[in-house]
Amino acid sequence: MDIKEALATKFKSAGAAPFLFIGSGFSRRYLGLEDWGSLLRRFTTGLKDYEFYFSSANADLPTVAKLIADDFHDFWWSAATYAASREKNKHKIRDRTSALRLEICAYLNSISVPEFSKSPYAQEIAVLSRLNVDGIITTNWDSFLESLFPDYKVFVGQGELLIANPQSIAEIYKIHGSATRPSTLVLTREDYDQFERQNAYLAAKIITLFVEHPIVFVGYSLSDSNILSLLRSIVACLGNESIQKLRDNLVFVERAQGEDPSIASTYLAIDKAQLPITLVKTDEFASVYEAIDAVRRKVPARILRLCKEQLYELVKSSDPAAERVNPFETACSPDSCHSFS
Repeated sequence: MDIKEALATKFKSAGAAPFLFIGSGFSRRYLGLEDWGSLLRRFTTGLKDYEFYFSSANADLPTVAKLIADDFHDFWWSAATYAASREKNKHKIRDRTSALRLEICAYLNSISVPEFSKSPYAQEIAVLSRLNVDGIITTNWDSFLESLFPDYKVFVGQGELLIANPQSIAEIYKIHGSATRPSTLVLTREDYDQFERQNAYLAAKIITLFVEHPIVFVGYSLSDSNILSLLRSIVACLGNESIQKLRDNLVFVERAQGEDPSIASTYLAIDKAQLPITLVKTDEFASVYEAIDAVRRKVPARILRLCKEQLYELVKSSDPAAERVNPFETACSPDSCHSFS
């Protein structure tokens, strides 16, 4: 079965444009970044062996991060390696995890975007850069997505998304924090516990997206604990009787690892519920991105977002003068609107 044709048909029958849900495999593929364990290992130089922390934490990576952060705190304050960073950032240290957060973010921010024309994934990146998706949810910390979608508004951290007024179009939700704000990283066991406590609120906030939009998961495995936890909260919000509202909306893209490309309808077990999903297995993702691009809006998502936001503010405002403002003229002014092509 042709993956591009099958997905394009699915997306065209949906009531709204797709959302992307992006995981760490995405940045490993296009930026060559490490997986989480390898990233933490990078910061054990001068400390105990990484394997010591891994075994002491019973292989629980958030706990590994907490143990490393605790030792790294002492090392950072004395090591010559971090003398310049220490002088620049010592006023930002708030607890024993701050130093590790700062240096992880400094490392991620130092990763330059490669010359993609020379990348083995040049075709995929070319299609990605022109996608007009309604929005993106990600657990990644790096800024690659912002570079691909520079006109999208970014919400950093679970808390910001919960208290903000997202328009659900032309937005990036960095629910695990961002390298631009070290304190927002969901890094340690305490961070994950806090995230889990708010998961039900996050699920309630984005459940409409999952019901109304196709959600395309890229860079995750079906066993990813972050995704399973969020889906568990969404299932709890919907209830078993409403699970079918998600039918045809969840598309998981996995590497075929040398097998023949395939697309199939299957189920993902979430507690006692069977969640219907579409599973795509392929080693080249261009066909997936091209299927999304085939249902692009005639008007750029960023323009629709500006109009929607202005209309929201107009309705919310109690200022009679504001009622005379045309939100479409404001959103589509020469400063914000260039071309609908």
